[in-house]
Amino acid sequence: MRLLTFLQKLKPKTIQLYLAYMVATLVLIQIGITWFLVSDITSTLLKEQIGLRALQTAQTVAKTPMIREELQRGDPESNIQTLAEEIRHQTGATFIVVGDHENKRYSHPVPERVGKTFVGGDTGPVIREGKSYVSEAVGSLGRSIRGFVPIHDEQKNVIGFVSVGYLTENVQKSIAEHMDRPLLFIAGLTILGFICTVYIARHLKKVTLNLEPAEITNLYLERGAVLETIREGVIATDHKGEIRLANKAALKYTCFNSSELVGKVIDDVIPCAGLRRALNSGESEYDQERVVNGQELIFNIVPVRQDNETKGLVASFRRKDELDRISHELSTIQEYSELLRGQTHEYSNKLHTIAGLIQIGAHQEALELVACEASGYEEIIRFLHKAVPHPVIAAIVLGKYNRSKELRINFIVDRESTMIEVPEWIQQEKIVTIVGNLLDNAFEAVLDQQHEERNVSLSFTDLGKDIVFEVEDSGPGIPAEKVDTIFEKGVSSKGSQRRGLGLYLVKQRLDELEGFISISSGNPGGTLFSVVIPKVRCKSA
Repeated sequence: MRLLTFLQKLKPKTIQLYLAYMVATLVLIQIGITWFLVSDITSTLLKEQIGLRALQTAQTVAKTPMIREELQRGDPESNIQTLAEEIRHQTGATFIVVGDHENKRYSHPVPERVGKTFVGGDTGPVIREGKSYVSEAVGSLGRSIRGFVPIHDEQKNVIGFVSVGYLTENVQKSIAEHMDRPLLFIAGLTILGFICTVYIARHLKKVTLNLEPAEITNLYLERGAVLETIREGVIATDHKGEIRLANKAALKYTCFNSSELVGKVIDDVIPCAGLRRALNSGESEYDQERVVNGQELIFNIVPVRQDNETKGLVASFRRKDELDRISHELSTIQEYSELLRGQTHEYSNKLHTIAGLIQIGAHQEALELVACEASGYEEIIRFLHKAVPHPVIAAIVLGKYNRSKELRINFIVDRESTMIEVPEWIQQEKIVTIVGNLLDNAFEAVLDQQHEERNVSLSFTDLGKDIVFEVEDSGPGIPAEKVDTIFEKGVSSKGSQRRGLGLYLVKQRLDELEGFISISSGNPGGTLFSVVIPKVRCKSA
């Protein structure tokens, strides 16, 4: 717990401390990496130089005639020891060992070891192959870097070798002496880095309106969360009119993705919204109706000001018909609620009837009533399962079939219809909107007819290059003067409230699917709606 409390106290609270910790950590990492690289390179270079020096010294000794002559005599008490020690003191080597082809020493810094076997196990190449080389091994004096050179007689036969070596311990001390200047240079850079850190921290503190890192992070996260919870489109720009941020709703309305929208000039994205005028005037505008890309939008525009200068603006906007859609959806929910209430009442009466028939012993009549009620649903479900293997589309047809039973409408679904091949790019929810609203419109058209004359038929096919739906009713038909405007919002042939939105939504969804709809007179004198949706897109999304 004490350690945790101590670490929490070390956590930076201000931007100066935060940058100081960051720079200190970075500098320490750089020092560690630099020190490792410099020491490694220095160590490698010094070892190479010392090995080369040892090899050159060994070559000089090996070419000395007296060394060769004394070695051929084979007397360990020869003058080789004296000559080798003189050369060792002159060159600063740790040892100069002259040995014969049997690894017996003829010289050594410790006289008592003359005549004994050479230690290290790395004399094989020089004796057997006559090679000159540098190796690092542990000898009688410790680990050392040593150069080996063979000694030849007049017939070029190897009769011995010379080994000149330097203790690794002394090499490491030499490396440490060479690291003093790089260390001073790194320390100077560290001090300079901390001075720059203090200056940068003060400047950032001023630029960020005296906000600390934690406060900036919280503000950023809160801003993102607030933007995404807003159902309206929100766009913010800088003083040049370039878009700096936009929420998902704004991307949806403008048909751009985030990477395409950010950085664009607002006039290129929403040219008719009047945002440039608000940016130049610095005045706020509220509840302004503008048409953008064929959409009726309601705008609220507020400039961002600092020190009496306009730094940018924030605009929020929403579709005007969203409220109409919500109203339509609420009315549809109310209608479904009333339908469910009616079905509950109807099925409750039928259940009571079945219970009564069973109680009085009329079992056959009860079975016939159950079979009569179930046969119609089972047949339509089997047909939809086979002809429409798309649950969403099949569900709307089945739902409207139940609705027709409640309204006592003779709803006929052509059993030759098929709807199997629906391309993936066609959203089935849009087909539901089209079919659902056309059937609702047909049901309403025949409600004023006699029960036996309430006929609505539905047929559909996916054969060929198009998806085709036909909805026909036996109603009074659409007046000729309204045929051209029937798909406009607010236009209805019924003349009652909350009308004129269903066919408008049908037309919108068809435009999105690049389809079309036609109206003609039905056989009973009603109306026939024909919908055609191409399976292949004609335009790029």
